[in-house]
Amino acid sequence: MEPKIVENLQNSKGELLSTIQGVALCRCGASKTKPFCDGTHGTIGFSSENKAADTDNGEKLIKDKRKSYVGKSITIHDNRKICSHAAECVNNLPSVFRLNARPWIDSDGASTEQIINTIRKCPSGALSYSIDGVEYKDQNETRPMITTSKDGPLVITGGIDLIGDGIQFGDGASKEHYTLCRCGASNNKPFCDGMHKVINFKDDKN
Repeated sequence: MEPKIVENLQNSKGELLSTIQGVALCRCGASKTKPFCDGTHGTIGFSSENKAADTDNGEKLIKDKRKSYVGKSITIHDNRKICSHAAECVNNLPSVFRLNARPWIDSDGASTEQIINTIRKCPSGALSYSIDGVEYKDQNETRPMITTSKDGPLVITGGIDLIGDGIQFGDGASKEHYTLCRCGASNNKPFCDGMHKVINFKDDKN
């Protein structure tokens, strides 16, 4: 039986993926057929539990709470709990998103257009913005798509519904775009919390 292309599923290179098994995606990080599940989760004792304690790699507490940084023309909203640490913000606009400063976001550090363009690159939905009291949290992707990011999470765009018992989106999170853990180590399952970088997760094929 020939592999069939799976609509709305691509790898980090933009190539459509194919499978003869249907769409069962690996969440434990140990599958030999990434991004597809091969049942390894059953043999390694994988737990899909979202840990009750709000921890950041055991070092400090991170609460599921959105903070707002008010500027002259734009307010930036940020929820660290759901950040996937893709670093699109700090790499693209370090004058606004400042890792070693407090507060770490300066809403007047760049033009409104630059800030909007950078926030739209945030894959996890941790960042959003408001102008004149109107909030914009969605990227308005027209085509639903699941992308296996390079050595990172599943990036969901286009408003794909996430269904499961006990799933709770973070405070102020977008349901139009978000990131899902595929390394198995997130403390915020099913969502990514950046642990793939801590454990050095690799998926060379995707």
